[in-house]
Amino acid sequence: MATVSRAGNAAPPPAGGDHLLEVRDLTVSYGTPTHAVDRLDLEVGPGEAVALLGANGAGKSSTLLAVSGLVPATGSVRFDGRELLGRAPELIARAGIIQVPEGRRLFAALSTEENLIVGLQAGAGRDPLFTLDEVYDLFPQLPALRRRGAWTLSGGEQQMVAIGRALLAAPRLVLLDEPSLGLAPRVVQNLYAALRTIAAQVALVLVEQNIGLALDLCHRAYVLATGRVVAQGTHAELPSREELLRTYLAQ
Repeated sequence: MATVSRAGNAAPPPAGGDHLLEVRDLTVSYGTPTHAVDRLDLEVGPGEAVALLGANGAGKSSTLLAVSGLVPATGSVRFDGRELLGRAPELIARAGIIQVPEGRRLFAALSTEENLIVGLQAGAGRDPLFTLDEVYDLFPQLPALRRRGAWTLSGGEQQMVAIGRALLAAPRLVLLDEPSLGLAPRVVQNLYAALRTIAAQVALVLVEQNIGLALDLCHRAYVLATGRVVAQGTHAELPSREELLRTYLAQ
């Protein structure tokens, strides 16, 4: 197995600490003969950014959903030494695991600022990581939209709100599912500039189709195929981008 070392622009994880997230033998099935996630193992250290790469259907999103308690799973999900598998999603969120789902899932009837403030509910009892003003500093497009209904926002603006909502929940680990999906290149560039700032302050697990973006941001990556880890390591330790695309990431 590859050793943990720095890859990308985010600050490296602290040396010598225990795993923040430790997943063992994770299995997710949706009632078909093939498991969506099949005995998967992964670890995330304190302050570490980790990418999950793979083709559509490889099990990346199912892994995040299982860690968040949003789909049934077997195995073990330990967070800061405590077993979370089988606990209710709201209890997992209150423990500090906050997911930014694919599709953003904002409350359409609420304003931009109201959607952001919703995140405060999951952060009760933990020291804030970002204030509302700091979220607005991170995403300078949002202050002018604070009274706008979420349904009127562009895809990029909605993604900023979804990430900002997660930051206001005082996360200890953020799970990001396809943050660049469907966004224009310039919007993605701005979004990842913000994510680099975020990754310097909180641990991340990132599902991303864009290999370059993922490996630039993250310290390590796991490559999934048919629900299993088929490669892992730092940018330098993984196969080349071309080999990853040809062997594991072809659609």
